[in-house]
Amino acid sequence: MKRIVWMGIGVAIGVIAFRKITEAQANLGPEGLNRAVGRMADGLFDFADAVRTGMHQREEDLRAALGIDDAGAVRR
Repeated sequence: MKRIVWMGIGVAIGVIAFRKITEAQANLGPEGLNRAVGRMADGLFDFADAVRTGMHQREEDLRAALGIDDAGAVRR
């Protein structure tokens, strides 16, 4: 009996999610959806660049604090 209840709840959540996604897609239109995905991708790339820059800065700080020569470091 519990399985049937949980299955019903899962189906209901799936139907609600599908309706919300369909409604959002209809409101955005095909061009709007492409722009939204593009903005999300740009944001992700910007975040990755910021993390990469922070990692390099932190590595330089650690090398300076430990007195490690930078000549032997491999740069990519």
